[in-house]
Amino acid sequence: MTDAREFAGPTGATPARHAPGTPCWVSLMVHGPAATQEFYGTLFGWEFHPGPRQLGPYVRALLDGHEVAGIGQLPPDRHLPLAWTPYFASENVDLTAETVRSCGGTIGVGPLDTADAGRLAICSDPSGAVFGVWQAAAHLGTAVSGVHGTPAWNELLTFESASVAKFYRTVFGYQEEQVVSADSDYVTLHLGGGPVAGIRGLGQALPRDRGPHWVTYFQVADVEDALDHVVRLGGHVLGPAHDTAHGRVATVADPVGARFALLQRQR
Repeated sequence: MTDAREFAGPTGATPARHAPGTPCWVSLMVHGPAATQEFYGTLFGWEFHPGPRQLGPYVRALLDGHEVAGIGQLPPDRHLPLAWTPYFASENVDLTAETVRSCGGTIGVGPLDTADAGRLAICSDPSGAVFGVWQAAAHLGTAVSGVHGTPAWNELLTFESASVAKFYRTVFGYQEEQVVSADSDYVTLHLGGGPVAGIRGLGQALPRDRGPHWVTYFQVADVEDALDHVVRLGGHVLGPAHDTAHGRVATVADPVGARFALLQRQR
């Protein structure tokens, strides 16, 4: 993690419509959503309300009445690596999907309408990492940031950053900031002068059982306390907490193996 800032406005504030290209939502699809809701509800203080069912049973997680994330149910015959999927805002999801295809990506789902909430597509970049595109209607996306239990950053783990960064730059219009380091392959993606996501090239160190994938960071008040809760709730700590220039970070997995990161910001 090289840079991480709130993407949805001031701390605790409800945002307006997300600018095209900004991360606007995160969603997790699992086989047992009830147990997953219990895990994240206890860890982050989320409550759950029904959402659109075009892709099967789906709930939206709310924090103090503000929408934060989504959890849906995978069909029994779908056995995919479980991971939080970031969605990026678009003014025209059909046009964005065409650009994804023309740049070497693939469209796995959609574009399709989700009742009156909006229109979505689920895509893969040329390296195989899955992400979503969201054209908002009634549902604008994540509505609060900067507090415990809210998405704080999204980072792509892939083999190398250069070619994948070019793909996302073409699709969403990002500017790139390369981290110059002999032992680090990292690019920060910017929009409007601010960072919105990161790409980390791991080469052969990328886990073969996962392949390229996005990781969502969730903000927590205290990393060590959150790690204790993760373990007590049946999750797993994948990497020890460590300090970065932007706060204290740890990588974890929930009880069904979906990986995510915890971020305690500097005070």
